[in-house]
Amino acid sequence: MDKELIGQFIKNAIAEDLGDGDHTSLSTIPAGTQGKAKLLVKESGTLAGVELAIEIFQQVDAALQTEVFINDGAEVAYGDVAFTVTGSSHSILLAERLVLNCMQRMSGIATVTHRIVQLLSPYTTQLLDTRKTTPGLRYLEKWAVRIGGGVNHRIGLYDMILIKDNHVDYAGGITNAIVAANNYLAEQHKNLQIEIEVRNLDELHQVLAKGSVDRIMLDNFSFDDLKKAVQLIDHQYITEASGGIVEGNITEYAKCGVDYISMGALTHSVKSLDMSLKAI
Repeated sequence: MDKELIGQFIKNAIAEDLGDGDHTSLSTIPAGTQGKAKLLVKESGTLAGVELAIEIFQQVDAALQTEVFINDGAEVAYGDVAFTVTGSSHSILLAERLVLNCMQRMSGIATVTHRIVQLLSPYTTQLLDTRKTTPGLRYLEKWAVRIGGGVNHRIGLYDMILIKDNHVDYAGGITNAIVAANNYLAEQHKNLQIEIEVRNLDELHQVLAKGSVDRIMLDNFSFDDLKKAVQLIDHQYITEASGGIVEGNITEYAKCGVDYISMGALTHSVKSLDMSLKAI
């Protein structure tokens, strides 16, 4: 966990929710009231966000005490209790919605990721996430992908060069884009991997003729063309399939022999896992 990043996230999220005070709790619950609550799972899936929840409670009120029964990455079912939290009732209620929002979202992502990773288990292909994340929540969503058994691709624009179709078109073609990217890295004294997206076999031939990349993304290829592309690349570069890939067809892509499959749906279209924080 990146404590600094998470700390700022929690601070901002609590400030957004709290405003000038939790007037419902202040008006209905006497000051100093102590309480206990349990995190109740209400749907089967893969649990994620427990470690984050503990951090949220600690930042809201360092006196809050948590007892964890189920850790991140575990399979859970309706009725399971992941943890309890004890301490100031006001503090528990202040943290409640942020804990639930994060855990429900992260568990939904981890659940789908784990399910797809299981589908890929007979193959060597690994599952990648993308930058199609909720603004401000990327760290949490990519964390959830890891908990579910997936692999983080790049975190942002800064940790890899990924030359996509628009870059190619603006640069004036495949060769221009590759040459420019390599020159930039040399001039800036940066050591970053270069990945390039190709849209068809003709563009792939151009990349293979030029070289000087680390990965090739095969975007929206038919299964026949994808198989041909993997054969042409012949392990010279890391391969990644992307575009239009869903849970129902992902094994067909894996059968083509690609190293990675990237799925934006892991983070942009998942359903949150149902759970609640109930007073005991």
